[in-house]
Amino acid sequence: MEFEADTAVRSAAQDAAGLIAAMPRLVLEARRIAASVYHGLHGRRRAGTGENFWQYRRFNDGEPSSRVDWRRSARDDHLYVREREWEAAHTVWIWPDLSASMVFASPLVWETKRDRALVLAFALAELLVRGGERVGIPGVMNPSASRRIVEKMAESLIHAPSLPQSLPPAFAPSPLAEVVLLGDLWSPTREVVTSLAGLASSGAHGHVVQVCDPAEETFPYSGRVEFREPESGATLTIGRAETVRADYVARVATHRETIRREAERRTWSFLVHRTDRPASEVLLALHARMSGGHGAVPPREGTAVDGADQTGHAA
Repeated sequence: MEFEADTAVRSAAQDAAGLIAAMPRLVLEARRIAASVYHGLHGRRRAGTGENFWQYRRFNDGEPSSRVDWRRSARDDHLYVREREWEAAHTVWIWPDLSASMVFASPLVWETKRDRALVLAFALAELLVRGGERVGIPGVMNPSASRRIVEKMAESLIHAPSLPQSLPPAFAPSPLAEVVLLGDLWSPTREVVTSLAGLASSGAHGHVVQVCDPAEETFPYSGRVEFREPESGATLTIGRAETVRADYVARVATHRETIRREAERRTWSFLVHRTDRPASEVLLALHARMSGGHGAVPPREGTAVDGADQTGHAA
């Protein structure tokens, strides 16, 4: 038992040291991706009270005539209303899973799931703060709208007593807040569903992004292979790995479908992102879902963004 404890401590120390060494590169990569995505975006605009003009829309029957913009309406045969941009800053809680299972990269990719989750977290935070939102990390960093939000998040994670694990700690986000989970979600299905239910119980809305290595979806193994569970250290040796591929893919599909169904039942969105796809791809998709307004769950898709078809098999 003492040996196992010492091994766990050494492993945790190595993970922390690796994270610190990688952080400058990840911060720069996140800023680059955020800048490329930000081009052409205009924040998370929504109609509401504010000073800034957003858009014109058609006048609806039953609305007070005082809302009509007569100058714009005089240009054609329709009546238009001048909408202003929603300006109330909301809090977005971002949880990047930095547990041991995230420190994995198969020969099919060059980046670990942990590094990709951090890049996505930082880049998303940069976009949200530019749009006037506050960003926090549950149990690690209080919500902030600092222009140095990426550096602030990086420093908070480095100095945190422990790295964020698979699922966020139990907390009650406000009904107006949003939660973004970035992780591989390989925890037992019941634990993931219970966590989602707890986070959504206050009325907060959220978005779940499952970050996967392509090998975790396609199971490209054959012959005698020893698999090791990174968090418990347990091992499993399979004599002919190719014989279990179909069962493995089916179980992944069932696990993912359950999480997707539970997320969408609570009007949360669900995305799958493979680390062999560009980070900007899922960032655009996630930002679009967040910009769509609270409670907007997009139709299920079989696109490259999801990284899998509707049955959960690799795309």
